[in-house]
Parts: sequence; structure tokens; C-alpha cells
Amino acid sequence: MEAMTSAVAPAIALTIAGSEATGGAGAQADLKTFQELGVFGIANLTCIVSFDPKDSWNHRFVPVDQQVIADQLEATTAAYGAASGAPSVLDRPVLDTVKIGMLGSPATISTVEAALAGGSFANVVLDPVLICKGQEPGHALDTDQALKARILPLATFVTPNHFEAESLSGLEITDEESLTAAAIRIHQISGAAVLAKGGVRLEGPDAVDVYYDGETLEVLRAPKVGEVAVSGAGCSLAAAVTAELAKGATPLEAARSAKAFVTAGIKNRVASGAPFDALWQGGARS
Repeated sequence: MEAMTSAVAPAIALTIAGSEATGGAGAQADLKTFQELGVFGIANLTCIVSFDPKDSWNHRFVPVDQQVIADQLEATTAAYGAASGAPSVLDRPVLDTVKIGMLGSPATISTVEAALAGGSFANVVLDPVLICKGQEPGHALDTDQALKARILPLATFVTPNHFEAESLSGLEITDEESLTAAAIRIHQISGAAVLAKGGVRLEGPDAVDVYYDGETLEVLRAPKVGEVAVSGAGCSLAAAVTAELAKGATPLEAARSAKAFVTAGIKNRVASGAPFDALWQGGARS
């Protein structure tokens, strides 16, 4: 049977992230975002996270074996990477755009670092997940330091939330001005385009995020939808940036589109028996 052909092949994007069992965040949110935005999504899992309803819904964190992570990355790049022989899209290798989500350990960071170094990725979107509740504090600190030292320098686009922006920049963020200063500092440290997220954590009627790439500074605003963070918003924002970059958008265009995508998803959130709502990636068409 002959393979089907299409006049327009989809762009392809990879997420290297954890599985989040309720489906609201992590690789599940990434894949739904990719699909919604017309991108063929691939997920390589680094860990399994399941909230514990018997312990205030804190995280239960189980890392994936390092060889299994390496095997996933090997298979993915062999099938779709620059040396795979697969047909190019937009005159680029089929797979040259990757999102990095939760890695969870220094060992995983080393494994992923090696894959990134040899993967010919033009776009590396880092959602810098620095703390996972349920990890031993010393281990979490080691992971944070390894992420900053080894993955952050490889990133071309970084999407820190309020806490992560404070950690990466070393600045206290209390308002739009300090969020802007943090975005500039993170760019100076990493060389990457930065979308620093204030979200609902800053006072005022709007959810404010700041984009900075060394030349362009733009504040992205949308009216707040409630005063509580929604599960999957950060993952979906970074995944939307990834999808748009894979399709050929500029970093600023990707940031603007991702902001609108997430705002619609928050407006059409999904409730559950858990003490948090989840973003709906199909919100823009609801």
C-alpha cells in the first residue's frame, strides 16, 4: 500500500518532559497543544508525576531510567532528525524544534544535554521547571543548579514563571518593572529570548508577561481570569511557543500567539475533584 502524501506536511516538534497523570500538565499538555496548533508532536518522557490525593495533592515523583530516556531520544532523532533522511519542512530538518520541560535530576540533565548537543536543534525552548514537590530538598537543589549550568546555555527561548524568573535572575519580582528587569537579566545570562510570566501573581487587573530578546522588549497583557493559577498554563505556553517556532514564526510572533492561546485555554478551563482547574487546549474554539 502506497504511503499517503500531502501537499502540506506538518511541522514536527519534540517535548522532553515528565508525564503528569491527571493530564493537565507535562507531556500530556504539550502534545495536546502541539496537535491543536497543527504540529505533529513527539514526547520523550523523563519522569512520571502523579499527585497524591491522600497528601494534600503533593507530587509523587518517579524518574525514568537513564537508558530508557537515551533510547527514546535515539529513536526520535533517528526517525525525524537532521540525519534521518526524512523530507525537510520549511527547508529545515524535519525535527529541529524541541521543548524541554521537567527533567528532575542531574543524571537526566546530563542525558538530555548530550542529546541536544548532537541533535542539530535550531529552536530549544526551555520551560525551566526548577522545583518538584516531593523531591528531597538537596536533590532538588542539585537539579536546579545543573539545569542552570548545563541546559540554560543551550536554550534559544526561555519561559520562566514568577518563581523561576526570580531564581534565574536573582531579582525579587513584585511588579511589572521588576519582571521586566528579570527578563532582561535572564537574557543577559542565557542569550536566549525570554518570556517571563507574571500571570496572576502580580497585582492589577491584567495577567502580565514580558518578552525580551536583546533588541525587542514587549509587555504582553490579557485581563486576568480569576486569581488562582491554572494547571498546565505554563507547560501549554511553552508548548505553544514551541509549536509556532516549528512552523516558522519569529520568537516575538510565537510569544504573542502563545499568550493568546493560553488565555483562551484558561477561560475555558476544566474542573475536577482536585483542588485546581486545568487549562483546556481547545479553548480557542470553544
